[in-house]
Amino acid sequence: MELHQSAEDYLEAILMIKEKKGYVRSIDVANQLNVSKPSVSYATKRLRESGYIFFNEDGMINLTESGQKVASDIYNRHKVLTNFFIRLGVDAEVASEDACKIEHDISAESFEKLCTFVNNCGVLKKTKDSNCDNK
Repeated sequence: MELHQSAEDYLEAILMIKEKKGYVRSIDVANQLNVSKPSVSYATKRLRESGYIFFNEDGMINLTESGQKVASDIYNRHKVLTNFFIRLGVDAEVASEDACKIEHDISAESFEKLCTFVNNCGVLKKTKDSNCDNK
């Protein structure tokens, strides 16, 4: 199943919240994405039906293995692109906003070549926030 940008945004947000808080509630997703609770309910229902998330017995949102893979890939792209733009001199907030726009549309080939370039040129320091090895 091909995911749309909004679904990828939800999965990425769930991953980010889980890393920060250790758990994910619907309200956390709504706040992270600046959307309404009904929007989160609709999106999480679709993501659950597609096998990307599940709810535990406490009602917390969790990523399935396939959901984790998609979320990790998108989040990695976001971090790499953000750090790349910052190193180019772009303001951090603008860099993050631009990365969010590009992370969904950049081809695997272009992202791989970008990673090769930044690794070969030392543009990005190898950190957990700029992992070009995790494609």
